[in-house]
Amino acid sequence: QVQLVESGGGLVQAGGSLRLSCAASTRTFSNYNMGWFRQAPGKEREFVAGINWTGGGTYYADSVKGRFTISRDNAKNTQYLQMNSLKPEDTAVYYCAAADRTKVGVRNAKTFDYWGQGTQVTVSS
Repeated sequence: QVQLVESGGGLVQAGGSLRLSCAASTRTFSNYNMGWFRQAPGKEREFVAGINWTGGGTYYADSVKGRFTISRDNAKNTQYLQMNSLKPEDTAVYYCAAADRTKVGVRNAKTFDYWGQGTQVTVSS
């Protein structure tokens, strides 16, 4: 069982930045591919970014490409999402997710076995 705890959400003005963190309670963090998803009110949960277990492969939704950067530190059992040039449409609850490294398809929420509780990101115009 892996527990994931997100932090770093908050209120920011359009054009600003936030850095989300996700701490994993496992000694085998490097066995997991990781992802970030988000869900806005009244909308489906959507893929934001993913990173493979080595950190050598990263994937982004078109809507955040060039603005967001996903990374991980396997020594600290933590993944990050650096969000720059934030827009009001980025407002959502952001979720951290983990999947066994043998699974493929980090863009698909069904791939992931473990989820955090979410952290709210609000971008004001």
